Amino acid sequence: MTTNPQSRTQWLGRWGFILAATGSAVGLGNIWKFPYITGEFGGGAFVLVYLACILAVGVPVMMTEIALGRRGRGSPIDAIRRVVGESGRGSAWSLLGWMAMLCGFLILSFYVVVAGWSFSYLWKMLSGGLAGSSVEEMAAIFGANNESPLNLGFWSTLVTVATMVIVGKGVQAGIEKSVSWMMPGMVVMLLVLIVYGMFSGGFGDALRFLFSFDAGSLSSEGMLAALGHAFFTLSLASGAILTYGSYLPARASIARTTLTVALADTLVALMAGLAIFPVIFANGMSPSSGPGLIFMSLPLAFQAMPLGTLFGILFFVMLSMAALTSSISMVEATVSWLCDNKGFSRRTASWGTGIVLWLVSTLAMLSFNVGADWTLAGKHFFDWLDYLTARWMMPLGGLGMVLLAGFVLKSETFREELGLSAGWHALWLFMVRYVSPLGILVIFVDALGITRVDFALHWPWLLAVLVVITLVGELTSPRLRRVLCP
Repeated sequence: MTTNPQSRTQWLGRWGFILAATGSAVGLGNIWKFPYITGEFGGGAFVLVYLACILAVGVPVMMTEIALGRRGRGSPIDAIRRVVGESGRGSAWSLLGWMAMLCGFLILSFYVVVAGWSFSYLWKMLSGGLAGSSVEEMAAIFGANNESPLNLGFWSTLVTVATMVIVGKGVQAGIEKSVSWMMPGMVVMLLVLIVYGMFSGGFGDALRFLFSFDAGSLSSEGMLAALGHAFFTLSLASGAILTYGSYLPARASIARTTLTVALADTLVALMAGLAIFPVIFANGMSPSSGPGLIFMSLPLAFQAMPLGTLFGILFFVMLSMAALTSSISMVEATVSWLCDNKGFSRRTASWGTGIVLWLVSTLAMLSFNVGADWTLAGKHFFDWLDYLTARWMMPLGGLGMVLLAGFVLKSETFREELGLSAGWHALWLFMVRYVSPLGILVIFVDALGITRVDFALHWPWLLAVLVVITLVGELTSPRLRRVLCP
């Protein structure tokens, strides 16, 4: 049984998609990772490189996923199958949809554990359970939080249940309605925290840390970090954006919508830095603490400041909402497929998926306590989920998407769906054929630790490689199509 794509539910408006997609992109990583790596790798120089990577890799791939979703009007599996069928290509390409859907589910299986930390720290902040006088004591509280399977399991279960309640209500009444207040609410809370930071005494240091233009500190490692974060931050190749795109009304501009989401994602990440780092600098703490910045250093800093408990509560409410908007996007592909192909009601599909998700996430949660000794090749179950999705499934899925769009499908498919002028369409096609695949390959090779390219020294060679690949690709594209579509 397959649902008629013409009868598929749609967002009530373009802003419903923008808020949902931005909510998917703005997760826990944006709140602490982006500000941290921005300061570490050159401030304003890193931001410029990051924006270039967003435009060169993130935006073209996101446009491709949204176009595939809207054209196919289905889950990643169904949408890709319909679009490749329309072009007369083999159904084997629908395996990309299977991988994207599985990737999103596996990411969520360990993400709910991390999201559970946000909810548990919100409760600790409300109940006074974060009373520590040093970073070491805060680290002990964080360790104790994870050592109890009942405690950690309760909070990850709470995230799972909250996610399924929202998704079970449907696209409009559940997802769109929830993000319509969660995303603006999160931005308002960020603004309040930024104003609070202005009077903390560390706002000037935070501005210099985030935006000082220091090209000399932008190393090859920083460029790779910018490229990798530009790809992963937009929730690409995990089924979320493609599925959300299948609900996008036909009248909405995919290009403008994609650029709006990319801009909003970047702005929220920078706002998070302006909210966090003034408090850190005002208390003489290190901004380079990674995850410890959020769960150890920041709670300690709030304790030492006027009205710190109030603003600490505000911060963890915001963090919890960021976690929840991401989690609902990652499960939607699976729920959509069950509804479309198995005839399940939205509620049945959601709770059925939730039960399986809870079982898998429990194994991930146990990696921090009773299953700490359960390792395979030196990795816990939690680590394996992260490794398989971030280092293999997402880069390979993104690469498959752009090859599909650039060389396999009929050009008329995307020309009609994207609605771009001839010049802009030619630029998009060039990006998905050559620039985006090269960027994803660099991410893939770096993630596997095979080698590391020194961008600072060898960018002319990389540019020359891109030119050669482009010329060869244009000369051999008919033959390449026959290889990809035997």
